[in-house]
Amino acid sequence: MEECIRFEHVSKSYGDHTVLKDFNLSVQSGEFLTIIGRSGCGKTTALRLINGLLAPEEGTVYVNGRDVSKTDLIELRRGIGYAIQGVGLFPHMTIAKNIAYVPSLSKQWSKRDTQIQVARLLEIVGLDASFAGRYPRELSGGQRQRVGIARALAANPPILLMDEPFGAVDEITRRSLQKEILRLQQELGITIVFITHDIKEALALGTRVLVMEAGNIAQLDTPEEIRKHPKDEFVRTLIYGQDA
Repeated sequence: MEECIRFEHVSKSYGDHTVLKDFNLSVQSGEFLTIIGRSGCGKTTALRLINGLLAPEEGTVYVNGRDVSKTDLIELRRGIGYAIQGVGLFPHMTIAKNIAYVPSLSKQWSKRDTQIQVARLLEIVGLDASFAGRYPRELSGGQRQRVGIARALAANPPILLMDEPFGAVDEITRRSLQKEILRLQQELGITIVFITHDIKEALALGTRVLVMEAGNIAQLDTPEEIRKHPKDEFVRTLIYGQDA
């Protein structure tokens, strides 16, 4: 397996508050890495450092061997899908235009390509092609979340960053979306970095699970190893609750 993402001695602060301190991490191509930890532990900060939405004060973030700080960020982001909680669809645009937004900016798709690709992406995320002409307000929360994933996949990104993407949907829809994203990852072979507050979700989806605490790595291992051998009391409590 080739390395896809690497953090080398990365530190990031907001004012006097240090969120990441000497943070080191390597993510392999085709890996599904889930990240779990309490609010404020640095999960989202780490994610945003990958696609250049934030820059570290110290250290270096590499994507496909290239220093993000020395990379054309527009070019970088064309190869990185980004799906967040609440989706952020444009309400005045049809579903087709929402999905095609990034490829249309870079003129990657012709009008005919757009129709074909939108239908393909809707099918990939489990929606009928007839959704293309609808508007976000006409869809349920789960359907909008699927469209958000389709939009993130539109430029065929080898890397997909997901920040609490299923946090705003009901439990049944959430389970359905979890199955879809696992299927997509296996079929397309993409690298996924997935933030969640749900330990069951982290253990169910990840090929490896990163448990963070106060900007540090509390444990990084396979779901099975974390279940069987939690590294410390914090990880044990996170997995098994206060009575562990």
